[in-house]
Amino acid sequence: MVIRPANGPPLVARTQPDSTVTSADPRWLPVLALPALLPGTANVPLDDLDPYGTEGGGHPRHGLSAVVRMDDHERKAWAECWSGVEPLLRAGGEHRLTEAAVLLRCVVPLGHPPGSGADGGVAHCSGTRREAFGAVLSSRPATPVYFASTLVHELQHTKLAALAALVPLHHEDAAPRHFAPWRSDPRPFDGLLQGAYSHLALADYWQRYALGAQRVTPRDTAWAEHARCREQVGAVLPALAGSARLTREGRVLVNEMITLYHRMDDCPPPPGHLARAQAYVSTVKVIWQQRNGSRRQ
Repeated sequence: MVIRPANGPPLVARTQPDSTVTSADPRWLPVLALPALLPGTANVPLDDLDPYGTEGGGHPRHGLSAVVRMDDHERKAWAECWSGVEPLLRAGGEHRLTEAAVLLRCVVPLGHPPGSGADGGVAHCSGTRREAFGAVLSSRPATPVYFASTLVHELQHTKLAALAALVPLHHEDAAPRHFAPWRSDPRPFDGLLQGAYSHLALADYWQRYALGAQRVTPRDTAWAEHARCREQVGAVLPALAGSARLTREGRVLVNEMITLYHRMDDCPPPPGHLARAQAYVSTVKVIWQQRNGSRRQ
C-alpha cells in the first residue's frame, strides 16, 4: 500500500504473512495485533490510535473512560492477558470461542475507571457501539479469565444489536422505567433486554467454567459470578416476558432466554453462593427503589 500525503513523500506499508501491516517509515504508527483465537481467523487489532474511536460516544454518561494511548509496558500487559484468553473461552463452551473468533474485529483500550488502583484493581469498564460491529471497548481486565468473560458479555450486545437491526424485536417505548440489578438507573425496555441477554450468557459461561475448573479458587469465583448473573437475570425476566409489545421474533427470543435460564437449574451453584447472590439482588432492588421511587417498575 502506498499512501501519498498532500505534503511530504509517499509512505509505503506492507502486509505481512500474519496479517499485520508494517512500514520502515517513522511516520507509520503500528497497531498492536493480538494473535488470532483460532487457526484461519484474523488477528485482533488493539487499536489505541484511531482518533475517531470514541467520537461523540457519550462515554462518561455510560460509565466508560476515554481511549488511552499505550506505552510498551501497557502493550505487554495487554498481550500477556490476551495470551490466556483462548483456553478460558473454550472452558465456557466451544461456541463462546467460536463466536469470539468470528465476531471480534478489534479491541479499543480504555483507561481504568475512576477509583481504580495503579494496576487497575478490580474496577473495570467495557462497552460496545451499535455502529461499530465487532469492536469491543474495554479497560484492561485484571486477569485473562475476566478478559474472556468481558468478550462473552460484550459480544452478546454485538449479536443482539445486529439481530435487532435486521428484525424488530419489540415496539416498547424508550422511557427509562425498568429495574435492572446491574445498573443504578432506570432502564428502557430495549436496554433491559440487552442487559438480560448478555448477563444470561455470562451466567451460562461461568457455570460451564465452574463445572470444568480443576482448582477450588477459580471454581468458587466462577460459581459466585454465575449465581450473581443468574439471579440478576431472574429478577428481570418477568418484565420481559410480560411485555405485550414483543414482536413474534422478540417473543421467540425471550422464550429461548427463559428456557436457558431454567436449564441452568440442572447444575445449581453451592447453596452459599446462591444465598449470597439472592441477598445481593434483593439489596440492590431496595436501594434502587429508594433512589428511583415506587412509581418505577
